Amino acid sequence: MTRAQFNDPVQQEIWATLRALNDAWTKGNPDDLAQYFHRNMVAITATERKRIDGGAACVAGWKGFATSTRIHHWTEIDPVIHVYGDSAVVAYDFDMSFDMNGRTIHMGGRDMLFFVKEAGRWWVVADQYSAYPG
Repeated sequence: MTRAQFNDPVQQEIWATLRALNDAWTKGNPDDLAQYFHRNMVAITATERKRIDGGAACVAGWKGFATSTRIHHWTEIDPVIHVYGDSAVVAYDFDMSFDMNGRTIHMGGRDMLFFVKEAGRWWVVADQYSAYPG
């Protein structure tokens, strides 16, 4: 896990939310993502041709991956957080390793999430991630 240092308390709060949601699908219970994914979330992923619409569909997608693999490690690298009032963009590179279909896969990529603060909590409303280009 990256020990990101953010001095701003709002950035710290957003980073703590991001770390908790990534721990939910990489180490814990993917169903807990419902506590972080906004009901109207949209995601563009590296493996789906069409976007994923809705928080429940996003939870199901992340859960499908997490339950079909054995994740060895997940690390966020060089994160940046830009806050715009009650919204924020978080971007970072990632490194991960997992077993799938009898093979161990090592993968690096980048992730960018858009958060909004609603009812006193930070929610992911958009995510786009992909592996590094070939």
